[in-house]
Amino acid sequence: MRTLSIAALCLTAALPALARTPPASPVQPVRLGLCAGCHGVTGHASMPGVPNLAGQRLDYLRNALGQYRDGRRAAPLMRAAIGPLDAADLDALARWYSAQSPQSQARP
Repeated sequence: MRTLSIAALCLTAALPALARTPPASPVQPVRLGLCAGCHGVTGHASMPGVPNLAGQRLDYLRNALGQYRDGRRAAPLMRAAIGPLDAADLDALARWYSAQSPQSQARP
């Protein structure tokens, strides 16, 4: 009986943790193509002067993409690339790139 009571207590204590679902991994956005041309599919840019997006903070990416789209950041190429995207597309892109693993720094 004591073993049954202990097992019941352990199960009761574990239920909240079991009920939580892990955050869903972002699905590769449909609109990734234009971004991937310069920033790479996984956010590791291969072109000089193009920033890596992998692992950037989600709120930073959301804010930056909105500023490019609205023209608050002066980058005509970025504005042309993301101008037609709606808020859901921008959010999906920000989620995708923020979830990617950042590139390790090269050692001199």
